[in-house]
Amino acid sequence: MTLLDPKTWQARTLSGGEYEVTEPATGDGLGALSLATAEDIAEAVAAGRAAQPGWARSPHFARAAVLRRAGDLFTEYADELREWLVRESGSIPGKAGFELHVAAQECYEAAALASRPLGEVLPSEEPRLSFTRRVPVGVTGVIAPFNAPLILAIRSVAPALALGNAVILKPDPRTAVCGGLSLAAVFAEAGLPEGLLHVLPGGAEAGQALVADPGVPVISFTGSTAAGRRVGEAAGRLLKRVHLELGGNSALVVLEDADIEGAVAQASWGSFFHQGQICMTTGRHLVHASLYEEYVERLAARADALAVGDPYREQVHLGPVIDRSQLAKIHGLVEASTARGARLAAGGTHRELFYRPTVLADVDDHTPAYAEEVFGPVAPVRPFRTLDEAAALAADGPYGLSLGIVTRDTALGLELADRIPTGIAHINDQTVNDEAVAPFGGVAASGTGARFGGAANVEAFTELRWTTVRREPAAHGF
Repeated sequence: MTLLDPKTWQARTLSGGEYEVTEPATGDGLGALSLATAEDIAEAVAAGRAAQPGWARSPHFARAAVLRRAGDLFTEYADELREWLVRESGSIPGKAGFELHVAAQECYEAAALASRPLGEVLPSEEPRLSFTRRVPVGVTGVIAPFNAPLILAIRSVAPALALGNAVILKPDPRTAVCGGLSLAAVFAEAGLPEGLLHVLPGGAEAGQALVADPGVPVISFTGSTAAGRRVGEAAGRLLKRVHLELGGNSALVVLEDADIEGAVAQASWGSFFHQGQICMTTGRHLVHASLYEEYVERLAARADALAVGDPYREQVHLGPVIDRSQLAKIHGLVEASTARGARLAAGGTHRELFYRPTVLADVDDHTPAYAEEVFGPVAPVRPFRTLDEAAALAADGPYGLSLGIVTRDTALGLELADRIPTGIAHINDQTVNDEAVAPFGGVAASGTGARFGGAANVEAFTELRWTTVRREPAAHGF
């Protein structure tokens, strides 16, 4: 039995025209789906608002049961869903398996939210019971990107549903099956009542309509900083709450006492995992000057040894980038960097959408691939000489998402991390990490702070209501 049948994978035909689902590795079509328009968004919001009150009133154990069953289904259908992640998003099987593991865990963690104490009793100056209570926001809008499509959708969808909300999910059309329709199928089989989860693939028009709809008080957006600014501005004018998880250009700092082989192994994963198409990707390698040349040489050798190809049909370390526009951006930044004096130590070439893992040495503040988020398998390496210089370099730039520090002195690593503003910090690990139980989010241009995991989810997808109760009606002065 299959979960996703291309003939029936959308509950209804949307009015935005047909979209061909494509395999980046081959260019082959995998099926077709219909895209959403503003009218489709409005219809889904109305349906969500009608269905949500009954779901919010349902017993906590009923909501928890749906979430637990959904988690089980991500495991039961793992082979089928893994194939979609590999073929549609260009993931290697290991990365696809990690997404499925996290998706299941997100559902299990969300199930626990349904019975979480959601308020507290307050002292009062008056003869009354005074307490707070968390209540569902109503309809939550979720806009998810292509790079980790299942994780970046489920980590908003699952807690929002568990806390009693309806959800409108707009996945990126390029990964609308593995990052959208798969969730709809899983939750339908898990027993989620109709009208509570609407998956509407679409482009900018659909996203703008979702943000603008007055029936959607909270938006959870994951994507680029440029797009996030537009979402934040639009939501701000409407006085809506918006949670933004945006881009990054995260630093890996390798201190003088580091084991260089271990550091290079971490660095390779941090920069090249999923073709560098991860918001937490290690975008800047800051290496003590005494280790710099050997580090560049070893990282380049490791990059040259990695296999790049079709992850569905070959055993490879890197698959294709998502499409030609992304390829052009990556290669353009690499070429602009070498034109400004960066040394190409490895890579810098591609075949179709398969970009070789690339190492750039001798970079500075003005090297485009160092100063900007590449979102590709590119590792710019720069030396430093003092801890003060390392801290200043790592803290420089508009982003503040993730940080890795490699050192034998973990106390020193923690001290250095305290000097660098980021939402996430790892000592003796690279920058790409995620767990369902951990808060996730960045600062500055990387977003509006941690919003996943436990209490952060409760705050993200509920409103805090103050309630008082008196035995007798209050008497006032007039």
